Amino acid sequence: MAGEIPDLKALERTGTGKGAARQARRDNLVPGVVYGGGGEPLAINLPYNALIKRLKAGRFLSTLFNLQVEGHDDVRVICRAVQRDVVKDLPTHVDFMRLRRTSKVNLFIHVDFINEEEAPGIKRGGVLTVVRPEVELMVTASDIPDHITVDLSGLNIGDTVTISDVTLPEGAKPTIDRDFVIANISAPSSLRASDAAGEDEVEEDEEPAED
Repeated sequence: MAGEIPDLKALERTGTGKGAARQARRDNLVPGVVYGGGGEPLAINLPYNALIKRLKAGRFLSTLFNLQVEGHDDVRVICRAVQRDVVKDLPTHVDFMRLRRTSKVNLFIHVDFINEEEAPGIKRGGVLTVVRPEVELMVTASDIPDHITVDLSGLNIGDTVTISDVTLPEGAKPTIDRDFVIANISAPSSLRASDAAGEDEVEEDEEPAED
C-alpha cells in the first residue's frame, strides 16, 4: 500500500510578477505557485538542480509530494503543470495543487508482475508483453499504493491480463471504464514462424477446385 511520500523543499517567494520570477531564475531557482485545498495561493521558489533531478526521475506529474516551506505547515501537493522554455526545454514555472487527505486524485500506478516462473506459457518459451507498465487509477490522497500486482501463475500462450483480473487496493478504481489489457503472453517468434510456414504448406497442397 502507500509508501513514504517524498519531501519537496521550497522557499517562499516574497515578490510576485515577471520581475520576481526573472530574479528567481537568475538565482538558480524555478518559480512556482501552490493553490487549492481551501488555502490562499502561495508563491514559491524551487532549487533548480533539485527540480531537474526530480523531473529526470520520471512520473513527476503523477507523484504526491510532501511540500516543505519554511514558516508554513507541510502540505501534500501534486504537480499540475510544468512550464518550459520553448527553446531550451528547461522548466520556467511549476504549478502545484494542495490535497486534503480525503482528496481523490488520478495517478499512474506502477504494475508489478510476479510468478513468471509459474506461468506455463512462459515455460514453453512464450514472451510476456507488457502493454501498460503503469495504470491510471483514481485513489485517495491518504492511501496511495506503491504499485498494483499482476500474478502470472497459470497463464498460457495467448492468455491476456486485463484490469478486471487485478485486485485493486481498497478505494482505488481505474479511470478508464472499459476492461483494458495490461499484458499478454505471446508465442515465441520461432513458433509463430513455424505456424506461418505450416499454413503456407497447407495452402500449396490444396487441390484446385473443379469447375
